[in-house]
Amino acid sequence: MWGDAGWGELIRVGKYRDAHFSGDLVNACAEMVREWAPDPDPKWVTCIPSLRQPDLVPDFARRVAAALNLPFHAVLEKTDARPPQKEMENSSHKAGNVDGALRIQGRTPTGPVLLVDDMVDSKWTLTVAAYLLTTSGSGPVYPLALASTSNSDE
Repeated sequence: MWGDAGWGELIRVGKYRDAHFSGDLVNACAEMVREWAPDPDPKWVTCIPSLRQPDLVPDFARRVAAALNLPFHAVLEKTDARPPQKEMENSSHKAGNVDGALRIQGRTPTGPVLLVDDMVDSKWTLTVAAYLLTTSGSGPVYPLALASTSNSDE
């Protein structure tokens, strides 16, 4: 959860001050995936793109991929600028805000994929991205986010 003890300060500093997540967060996420041991294991990594901070999450996802000895492919693209999910009033508005906001660019690799994001506000962005990835030929999608900002189980 956003603001919790533990990794929260490194996430906050990386996102809002440095515009770069620390190597400690990369190593912690790679270790978490290794301990999680999803079955089947991920064969590649991608991420949720952002127009506001276009390099933040792709850079982090590339470094997580490298730590896991996996290739990184930036196959998701934002179609246009939308308000942040945290500004939406309810789940219906959040779902509508994501509808059409992402698309696949290029060829989607096959096999299970680790889908990386920094913050999860509504889970709708990850849901839509997973749908796009699987319908374009990926295998199972495993979401990984640094923090959840949601106070409920929407």
